[in-house]
Amino acid sequence: MQIHLKTLGCRLNEAEIEYWADKFQEKGHHLTSDPKFADLLVVNTCAVTQEAVKKSRQIIRRVHRNNPMAKLVVSGCYSTLDKKTINDLPGIDLIIDNKEKEKLVDISLRKLNLETMPNLSIEPGEISIFKRGRNRAFIKIQDGCRHRCTFCIVTVARGNERSQTINEITDEINKYHKQGIQEIVLTGVHVGGYGNDIDSNLYQLIQSILNNTTIPRIRLASIEPWDLHEEFFSLFNNKRLMPHIHLPLQSGCDSVLKRMGRRCKTNAFKKIVGNARNQIKSFNITTDIIVGFPGETNEEWEKSLEFIKEIGFSHIHIFMYSTREGTKASAFANQVETSIKKQRSKELHKLTKLMRKKILNNEIGKEYFVLWESKDKDHNWAGYTDNYIKVILRNDKQNLRNKISKIKITSVSTDLNHCIAELM
Repeated sequence: MQIHLKTLGCRLNEAEIEYWADKFQEKGHHLTSDPKFADLLVVNTCAVTQEAVKKSRQIIRRVHRNNPMAKLVVSGCYSTLDKKTINDLPGIDLIIDNKEKEKLVDISLRKLNLETMPNLSIEPGEISIFKRGRNRAFIKIQDGCRHRCTFCIVTVARGNERSQTINEITDEINKYHKQGIQEIVLTGVHVGGYGNDIDSNLYQLIQSILNNTTIPRIRLASIEPWDLHEEFFSLFNNKRLMPHIHLPLQSGCDSVLKRMGRRCKTNAFKKIVGNARNQIKSFNITTDIIVGFPGETNEEWEKSLEFIKEIGFSHIHIFMYSTREGTKASAFANQVETSIKKQRSKELHKLTKLMRKKILNNEIGKEYFVLWESKDKDHNWAGYTDNYIKVILRNDKQNLRNKISKIKITSVSTDLNHCIAELM
């Protein structure tokens, strides 16, 4: 049977479909990158914003329209939060709650009466990741969150924290490394809260991964800043741990952070970033910012912009606040007008471009190791440095896919999308 897996949203969603891909292969089924040839379609939805909900619905409709004969299974945050609405979408054969995601493959095969083929079952191979044009594996280390930021619907959709054991995680990493994967990303809803439910913590987990695996590159997904302490950054003395962290700031104004229910104010955030940059050469910080949170005044917005400029980020995920029913913020007074949110978003995009230009220009002349991921028709290779700067190697006809090379950055593209590199 041919299986097509589709996801949108966070890296955790990506980790989950990698897990399902392996499980389907273990049952003797095959993956296809073309949904038109699939016997079974699986869509992992997102609900982090209203736009994500809209895109989830569009994907469900599109895959069914393009292949109406295939069975269609839907899971993820949108389908978990809004079962009534999603039930009205055409073509869905099965909806699987987030709580049952780990069993999605078995539930789908059983409830849809799809044949398993144990006589053809195989060990998952490189197809599970490389088939979908990816080089790095996303490792789900935990799910759920015990904190309740007032804007966040994901914690409602995902429930309480549940951590994988250290042995389960290291075994999974070693499995992927054996298959040829060179880089893994540790991901979850609340990565920094790892181990809270099993008497462990993220520091111990990373130490164990460094000691019990040999995979060359280890990355961290988004981590809440309040989960980090000074000792944490000593882990980066091991060069296998890549010097980049995505630290969600959400706002650069303390009064807005308080309304958001955030546990890290601006002074603490500034100290954390300073510790990282002082201890690790070329450490790269990226972040999330919510524009137009309920009650955000012009004065608060200006304070936020000034703080963001002071810190400096190579990239910012900018979200215009959207009301999410089921969160505290949805009932807050003084909702910001859409026109104001759009104007502030434009201002932040402009500032982000200026910060990125400065940071990327500072990279010129520096040497890094790059994992090459893709090549275009002109033989230009693309990959990411240790500190997660995208680089392009122009007109090189070697087969560099999934190889790690030492490079020197020579210039920055005019659109500030990437740096240009040469092999050392």
